[in-house]
Amino acid sequence: MSFLDSGSESLLSRRSFLKGGLTLSMSALISASVKPALAMPSGGAYNVSFKNSHTGEVFSGVYRVGNKYLPEAFERINYVMRDFRANEVFPMDPRAIDIISAVHRHTGTSHPYSVISGYRSPHTNAMLRSHSRGVAKRSLHMSGQAIDVRLQDVNAKHIREIATNLKAGGVGYYARQGFVHMDSGEFRTW
Repeated sequence: MSFLDSGSESLLSRRSFLKGGLTLSMSALISASVKPALAMPSGGAYNVSFKNSHTGEVFSGVYRVGNKYLPEAFERINYVMRDFRANEVFPMDPRAIDIISAVHRHTGTSHPYSVISGYRSPHTNAMLRSHSRGVAKRSLHMSGQAIDVRLQDVNAKHIREIATNLKAGGVGYYARQGFVHMDSGEFRTW
């Protein structure tokens, strides 16, 4: 699977292509060096399914087998979760993907997540921060460690409850906007 399989016919610029190569290289390093956030029985396949709510791009499939992250899967995950405003691809923290995958399993739904925000460039984060008090100055989105999601058939309050009970990372609940922030940082809630 290639990160060019986005449903869009536009060609990537040379700069985007080089960033994509760097992302693939980082994904390979991540695959070899990151300890999974949530362990399950060895040899099991881990799935995640989501659609970028801004671009319509999708990832659905296995991203980890046992304790091994799959670089091809992360190539696509990183592309779908890129900063679409700046068209910047950045490696997502596999532990953040583990967290959203575990929460999804606990919801019992078969519907994919709708991703509101994955990676954000510092420029995009500053722009969003200038328009909203809910955007942190040192947001974990800028390091690929945070993901904002909603599910069409699961109340955001229930998603928050599951994520909070896991105590695997930070959990933010945005009731008015109907989404939950999950990150691979220290456990905390807001």
